[in-house]
Amino acid sequence: MTTWITICDTCKREGWDTGDMAQTDGEALATLIEAAAAGQPDIKTRRISCLMGCKGGCNVAIQARDKLNYTLGNFEPDTDSANGIVTYALAHAQSATGQVPYRDWPQAIKGHFVTRHPPLPDSK
Repeated sequence: MTTWITICDTCKREGWDTGDMAQTDGEALATLIEAAAAGQPDIKTRRISCLMGCKGGCNVAIQARDKLNYTLGNFEPDTDSANGIVTYALAHAQSATGQVPYRDWPQAIKGHFVTRHPPLPDSK
């Protein structure tokens, strides 16, 4: 089953305005995640403007239908973070419930979980 990585592309970390401001930190992380996820058949990425986690940017959501979904934040916009997010998303895609055992979490995502959302119930 496909797992989606939804990436906030408007996230700006503290001190963003002292850099060149050519792109937001969220845009930089999105580009890195998209590159790391390229060619992964069980992973899709999308960008969204604002996941409302501004205090702890950069933010992503790991989501799949009928599975636990997660919001993670406070990432540096770097290759290690992007690779860790994609590695976790791959494990999420392989999990029947979306739950990934802690021992299987990449180091780069530990300490970055913000919320866990249960799957939506059937509309019946």
